[in-house]
Amino acid sequence: MPLGFSSSKLDYVQNFMAGYVDDSKLPGYACLVSRRGEEALFLSCGEMDVERSKPMRRDTIFRIYSMTKPITSVALMMLYEKGHFQLDDPVAKYIPAWKDLKVFAGGDEHDFEVADPERAMTIKDLFTHTSGLVYGFQYAHPVDAMYRARGQGELRTQGTLDDLIEMLAEVPLKFSPGTRWNYGVSTDVLGYLVQLFADQALDDYIAEHITGPLGMVDSAFAVRQGQVERFAACYDRVPETDTCKLQDDPQTSHYLERPTFVSGGGGMVSTVDDYHRFTQMLRGKGQFDGARLLGRKTVEYMTMNHLPGHQDLKDMGQAVFSETPYEGIGFGLGFSVVIDPAAANVLDSAGDYAWGGAASTYFWIDPVEDLTVLFMTQLIPSSSYPIRRQLKALVYQALVD
Repeated sequence: MPLGFSSSKLDYVQNFMAGYVDDSKLPGYACLVSRRGEEALFLSCGEMDVERSKPMRRDTIFRIYSMTKPITSVALMMLYEKGHFQLDDPVAKYIPAWKDLKVFAGGDEHDFEVADPERAMTIKDLFTHTSGLVYGFQYAHPVDAMYRARGQGELRTQGTLDDLIEMLAEVPLKFSPGTRWNYGVSTDVLGYLVQLFADQALDDYIAEHITGPLGMVDSAFAVRQGQVERFAACYDRVPETDTCKLQDDPQTSHYLERPTFVSGGGGMVSTVDDYHRFTQMLRGKGQFDGARLLGRKTVEYMTMNHLPGHQDLKDMGQAVFSETPYEGIGFGLGFSVVIDPAAANVLDSAGDYAWGGAASTYFWIDPVEDLTVLFMTQLIPSSSYPIRRQLKALVYQALVD
């Protein structure tokens, strides 16, 4: 029983997940399972570039989209540890243009009323997505439409973080900060604050203080010239046929150049082994392979549920896209956090923390079982199939010690 897993039951993971590739639902995937810091299983299946018949590799480079968020959250908490701000500081203390932000109070995107917020937005609200900021691609509210009308719809690649901050000053919040949870551009604002406090570009700060010290040599906001042959293609799901079609060609992708808009909410690329090093830093309470990024208490604080009244996402009114289910799931400072495994209706441990990306990537860390799982593929949207829930069941059923 290597690391407490049944070898025969671990085979279920490969047998089941390979079906997604065999049925052309996924182009390919890489999956890494580790326990107690040691590798228990690595799987690589299918192709990273179907059009060029390039097999999936262990060092394939993936668009991790929102799995950038935990990295950005760690970056800002490193600056918190140095005394640059307090979590309950009003955001307007550092972004003066936001001192008069209003809340949407009725109407549509063209003709609407606003009201004063019940309280000011805090930096902690940005970490927990209780800020009132949204994503324009959610198509669920007039505020979303206001974002789209100002060029903040799908993944933003033009303009700068300064441009985003100026745009957000013009649009009302969806709700008063702290009263609800809504996935949105909050982490991009955290990235802006990293730049402000560090007096350094976000991508440079992350390279110097996170990916560099952790040895994450293939993780950045752009794919370097020598890495292009390992860069995966990205695909969209075709609902009518349950197949995938090319969405972003790795040979012509905008990821081949450094972006002007450095998105702390979704702009990075990485590999399964690189991101595993990041997760092992979290597992190690801020330390991995001789590099200490955060203090033990900081990581413990980040990975507890910070939603008001110990509520879950369903209690907080979330009803549109996010990278996690809603019942039994809380939210910390950059991660979803399991607070009630029974309510979540999937094999879990209380205290699991996790997040995923728009192209169906995912990770979770289970401190109770000392377990880390990473799944990398390139299929949009992440809600195409219940891969994450299935993978949890497949991994946990193999755990026998």
